[in-house]
Amino acid sequence: MAASWFRQPSILPGFGLTLGFTTFFLSALVLLPLAALIFKTTSLTWSEFLDVVLDERALASYRLSFGAAFIAAAVNAFFGFIVAWSLVRYEFPGRRLVDALIDLPFALPTAVSGIALATVFAPTGWLGVRLQELFGIQVAYTWLGVVVALILIGLPFVVRSVQPALVEAQRDLEEAAETLGASPFTVFRRIILPAVLPALVTGFTMAFARGVGEYGSVVFISGNLPLKTEITPLLIVIKLEQFDYNGAAALGFMMLLVSFLMLLAINLVQSWSRRRYVGTGDGGRRVERRARPRNLKAGA
Repeated sequence: MAASWFRQPSILPGFGLTLGFTTFFLSALVLLPLAALIFKTTSLTWSEFLDVVLDERALASYRLSFGAAFIAAAVNAFFGFIVAWSLVRYEFPGRRLVDALIDLPFALPTAVSGIALATVFAPTGWLGVRLQELFGIQVAYTWLGVVVALILIGLPFVVRSVQPALVEAQRDLEEAAETLGASPFTVFRRIILPAVLPALVTGFTMAFARGVGEYGSVVFISGNLPLKTEITPLLIVIKLEQFDYNGAAALGFMMLLVSFLMLLAINLVQSWSRRRYVGTGDGGRRVERRARPRNLKAGA
């Protein structure tokens, strides 16, 4: 009974071999390093652990790291959808060049990105001077610079997640809804958004996760001011340079715990959004619900 529940029927052979390889691979590269981090943290007493993770400097770094990552991921979710929409739905000169530029932050070393951003947005930089003169805004060496850096490195995650969903979206349903008098906003809300929402949440999650652990592109533009523009990864590096390995492990454990909880919450929302637009078909199989153009009236 247990064996039949554990092994799912498949026409492909090699279930035991692939499962064993997957377990070994994940254990060696993911579980063992994380277990070592947790084991190192346990060398601290409870009071020592709280002193490290609840220090004023540490709390300020949490707020900046997670807050800036969330803001940058939200901005990328909005503008990333627009970029993906433009690349999928329109033909224009230079489209292939723009499509290739989206992947540039993947290949570019993060330190190079940070130096470039710091040069451009510095108080003496080309954009930094104009933003200061026109709007009185300083980007470099502030929390806003951290957000800008995380937007740069997180945008490709959203665009590449949403693009396939837009390609697979059923254009005939959109056309049918328009012929029945549905407004463009109604078509977007009732047909397009449900189709791309899971992919959009996935892109947001990946951009957020990348932003939380980002280091190279942030340290050059943030200024690394304690209690102001100091991110948690930098604080961990500082403790390592001071040979405070237990303190670094404690901060790493806190980042691991908070990141896991936030990603779990986002994944639960993503699962809910998928179930919201997926119904149960015959035989207990999951089948996609077809949007019904006859319900799409103008203003519906």
